[in-house]
Amino acid sequence: MNSRYKVRTATFLTMTLGLLLTACGGQETAPEEIPTAGEVDLVLTNGKVFVADADFSIVNTVVVNDGLIVASGDDSLLDRYDAAETVDLEGKLLIPGFIDSHTHIRGRPQRYIELGEVTSIAEIQELISAKIEEIGEGEWITGYGWSEDELDEGRRPLRADLDAVAPDNPVILTRAGGHSAVTNSLALELADVTLNTPQPEGGVIEVGDDGELNGIIRERQNIVGRLVPDSTYDELIASLEVNLNALLAKGITSITDASKTVSDYEMFEDLYSNNDLPLPRSALQFQWYDPDAINALNARVGEGNEFLKPGPIKVFADGGFTGPAAYTLEPYVNQGEYRGYLNMPEEELVTLLNEIHDAGYQMGIHAIGDAAIVLVVNTLADALERSPRVDHRHYLNHFSMRPPELTMELMAEHQIHITQQPNFTYTLEGRYAENLDGWRLQHNNPLRGPMDHGITVAISSDILPIGPLVGIYAAVTRKGMTGTVYGLDEAITMEEAIRAYTALGAYLNFEEEIKGTLEAGKLADMVLLSEDLLTIDPERIMGVAVEKTWIGGELVHEATSL
Repeated sequence: MNSRYKVRTATFLTMTLGLLLTACGGQETAPEEIPTAGEVDLVLTNGKVFVADADFSIVNTVVVNDGLIVASGDDSLLDRYDAAETVDLEGKLLIPGFIDSHTHIRGRPQRYIELGEVTSIAEIQELISAKIEEIGEGEWITGYGWSEDELDEGRRPLRADLDAVAPDNPVILTRAGGHSAVTNSLALELADVTLNTPQPEGGVIEVGDDGELNGIIRERQNIVGRLVPDSTYDELIASLEVNLNALLAKGITSITDASKTVSDYEMFEDLYSNNDLPLPRSALQFQWYDPDAINALNARVGEGNEFLKPGPIKVFADGGFTGPAAYTLEPYVNQGEYRGYLNMPEEELVTLLNEIHDAGYQMGIHAIGDAAIVLVVNTLADALERSPRVDHRHYLNHFSMRPPELTMELMAEHQIHITQQPNFTYTLEGRYAENLDGWRLQHNNPLRGPMDHGITVAISSDILPIGPLVGIYAAVTRKGMTGTVYGLDEAITMEEAIRAYTALGAYLNFEEEIKGTLEAGKLADMVLLSEDLLTIDPERIMGVAVEKTWIGGELVHEATSL
């Protein structure tokens, strides 16, 4: 393993390979003694250090040795420790490294186009044309990240837009959020998708106002995507390393990658054993496609470590709002009786959740619409009453609509947690405003409500966009992209937001004893910010820069210019 990522097996807390069978009963105390004085590797001082503990403690000095925080407190620590390196924080804010408890990081093939920052359909067309020049006619072109809310035309790209520049290359471009895609005519032809194709269960093949296929497929993009050739291992792993490394500039020191396979885990293992670039710590959620493979991986107890470990089992209950396909209690605005749909028949979903619970695994369940949330919570509550498990830490991914009070009471009673994406309030504002109204719109992506019910709510970014600052901005202001405020009673404080993006993310992964706060005994994963988030004008939050990032006390990112 790269020396940058040496694992201290004496201090790492074994967690049953992180698939988190609750029989492990939580974590033990690290056996190494923490030095109370003497020589240490690093001291950071003269700063405003937000510890992110439950008391929101603020100190000015942190002492690090062998990758661990050995003390945090006032500058009297300077008299007790002799540091090989001392960093003057110059009064700036130091916080724990951000833990993105729900995101997606992938390796990308040569055919791929990044669309996360495009601002027009014309720009998408230019990127397609450039890619054809690069890889030639006849080759598949894929891409990800477009959003009509970011496009000058104010609409989705459609089949005709792609056909205009790529008549001889099959194209499929996935929308930000991953719940729909646009395809061109050749891709539809190769997939044998026509007006006569039956609508897929749990998805939609859209027909335009002209009665023709418009190229949009919702939730079941794989009816076309299945034809895209497999990428080579070498191009994927090289791209994966670059994409993971890029997170460090955002201050993200740990992630939970929320939809992987066992083969993906093996690629991560290979990467973390042979990496050339510094990488964040990763936990991978697995979809329940191959229980035997997951069980076999779980049998390799002890191979997980503080840099790479399996996480919960991922289950999709419903779709998202970009379709829209989230399963709601009441119909969408101006869409008749349409309420979205479950990802699978209700009986099948209930059976699946019970099966995974009974197998002893922790679950992270995609549930966006309020009807999906109610169904999942009721199912988990029934499962826990039938088959109690201490400290199971099941949680809901997203929780984008506020469910009835009874549902949140059940969640608190049975300790069903949430990883929330408040950045959706900002980036998906147009989709919420289009599909919801009144109380439902005001309470999209609720935070204060579930927190006040005693539910643990971690904050994460998913992919809209990846990075903590948009989510923190929306969490404390409740503002969308237009500046409209949605349900200010769902706002939380900056202290709560930072803790939810650090300590509570560690808690969801059973890692609260080793990271997430700047307390003695924790991994020295830290971020230095250019401005004080605790006192800044909220309108400046998204302009705050990550000046430095440390993982295990090692500087892994330093901004070159601010």
